[in-house]
Amino acid sequence: MYMAARRAPVADRQRYNGAAGQMYVYGNAVPKPEQAPERRRVKRPKKKVSRQVQRNRRKALRMSPGYVVFLSAAAILALVICVNYVKLQSRLTGYSKNIASLQGELANMREENHTKYNAVMDSVNLEEIREKAQEGLGMVYATPEQVVGYQRPSADYVKQYEDIPEDGVLAQSDKK
Repeated sequence: MYMAARRAPVADRQRYNGAAGQMYVYGNAVPKPEQAPERRRVKRPKKKVSRQVQRNRRKALRMSPGYVVFLSAAAILALVICVNYVKLQSRLTGYSKNIASLQGELANMREENHTKYNAVMDSVNLEEIREKAQEGLGMVYATPEQVVGYQRPSADYVKQYEDIPEDGVLAQSDKK
């Protein structure tokens, strides 16, 4: 077996471009040039500009007092709007925190109310109340003749200011 000649690593491969006088270096280990190239400063002749053009350029660079007042007013207005926006955002955040704390407080109160209601309902013995009412106070159940039926109005409850009529109709509307 014959051994092949070894090639130089990729980083060391270089080509010389004779026409341009530059050397190409391939790879990622490019050596730094020993000396930085000199920069040439080329002086270009200035073009002659008429006095009228120079005056116009100077005039364009100046700001009139009206324009300065307008820009100042616009900047102040923008600043006021931004400050008010930040204040509103801050107030909104405060309100949101207040609402969250009040909702937590409401949830705690509802839970406490529910617990107390259940405790009261558990402590009430309806059988004991019935016995006290019948025996101690002499109360009796109503007979069917004493019960008067009525048509329920749309409200959830009724305040009775007078006796219920015999026909059972509390109020009639004119609509049919």
